[in-house]
Amino acid sequence: MRHSLSRRAFLKSVGLATSAFGLGSAAFAQEKDPSTIPGFEKTRTDPNASKGWEPFSERKIRVGIAGYGLCSFGAQFGFQSHPNVEVVAVTDLIPSRRAGLAKACRCEKTYPSCEEMIQDDTIEAVFIATDAPSHARLAVAALEHGKHVASAVPAVHGSLEDAERLFETVQKSGLKYMMFETSYFHADLYAWHQQYRAGLLGKLVYSEGEYFHYFGSPLGGYNPKTRKVDENGWRKGLPPQWYPTHSNAYYVGVTGQSFTEVSCMGNASAVPHLQAENNDYENPFGSEIALFRTSEGGMSRMAVCWDMPSAHGEKGRVYGEKNGKGEVNGEKPPLPPGVDAGGHGGSHGYLMSEFVDAILRNRKPWVDVAQALNMTVAGIVAHQSALRGGELLKIPQFTL
Repeated sequence: MRHSLSRRAFLKSVGLATSAFGLGSAAFAQEKDPSTIPGFEKTRTDPNASKGWEPFSERKIRVGIAGYGLCSFGAQFGFQSHPNVEVVAVTDLIPSRRAGLAKACRCEKTYPSCEEMIQDDTIEAVFIATDAPSHARLAVAALEHGKHVASAVPAVHGSLEDAERLFETVQKSGLKYMMFETSYFHADLYAWHQQYRAGLLGKLVYSEGEYFHYFGSPLGGYNPKTRKVDENGWRKGLPPQWYPTHSNAYYVGVTGQSFTEVSCMGNASAVPHLQAENNDYENPFGSEIALFRTSEGGMSRMAVCWDMPSAHGEKGRVYGEKNGKGEVNGEKPPLPPGVDAGGHGGSHGYLMSEFVDAILRNRKPWVDVAQALNMTVAGIVAHQSALRGGELLKIPQFTL
């Protein structure tokens, strides 16, 4: 592990298929229904997705799930369908959503809050699918109560201090932590990851990632101030680079490496509710484009935009010192019977299965706390750079 003093000093100073190498793709099939939230388009599940799956254990992990939300998120990843999982409790702060989550997960036991649920000593692991501002706080609390933790993205919400706290808590606990970054199991990224591991790409000279999600009208969501769902929820005016993992995964997920410094430019939005005077973040930007230096010495351009009605999705490209030619198995691991690939490019079921398997085999999950924070924190620093007119800033590093 690299010594954490460098991060503390920083806090004080700044208060696809293998043949698709080098080509971008939309990463998931798009529904035309305008009411569908981008990323939750229906993805066709391969009928042979379970072929070759073999049970490793008869153990059933007792899981609690927090958060049903705007898009039924807590139930989207298929914990309730995994043969090695028993969903024993669920929670959502809003009673109607709590009931919906219980029904979707075929679970009778509910709690009025995640804070209360994690005190249940019968629960071994929790999935935190709540509002983004609460992810780090609830993850730390769950780890301190002896639970393995899976979290929706991002790992932390704009706070470098929370990043440090989460990292230290995971290490101290000895428990599993995994962030469910959906881009990791997009077909293109997964194939590039296998090529990189096999040495077929060499070091990445250049990579790009894009996350476009149009917020032309307030999406709505949970408002931590009012503890209600309204148009002033946590998404309103969110600094784009505070939600960077769908794009940053197109370097960190491929390589397992990190970003070391960044210069980022922001673009003022014409969308009224995204403007600084109309959001609690005092954030002036609807789009932020970051240019990163990577730990390999390469470059990455990573874009997050809320104000482009002509585009949405998660996609990327990678270019290495080598041409990527050679034999490598780019197929995803088999899913347990009954588990669907799910949304976000058919990634949901694979992420959940990876977390469960890591617990059963007592191994490190793929999207561990270091990779989760290296993706998330890079965006937090990128937003600071944008506020300073593109000033080049160093990025704290997390290594296990």
